[in-house]
Amino acid sequence: MVSLLCCGPKLAACGIVLSVWGVIMLVLLGIFFNVHSAVLIEDVPFEEADLFEDPKPPSKMYALYEQVSYNCFIAAALYVLLGGWSFCQVRMNKRKEYMVR
Repeated sequence: MVSLLCCGPKLAACGIVLSVWGVIMLVLLGIFFNVHSAVLIEDVPFEEADLFEDPKPPSKMYALYEQVSYNCFIAAALYVLLGGWSFCQVRMNKRKEYMVR
């Protein structure tokens, strides 16, 4: 029988911890980018033309902020998937302990 178990219990637990931290951090970053936090302007990929040659000045910067926000939410969703996979690995390791050979 083929087993989907591919990592040990410690690695799976580490994956859960990292994914929980990643989800919390990226969701908070996504929220702060979505409300156009001025502190995070260094992390927005803009050029000089985006600032000075825009007919409606804040609209292009706000669009860049929202794009980075969406990217943070997508990365958080990937961390949720990683956490689910790690949780399944933990459960498989627990089940393997109780199996009789």
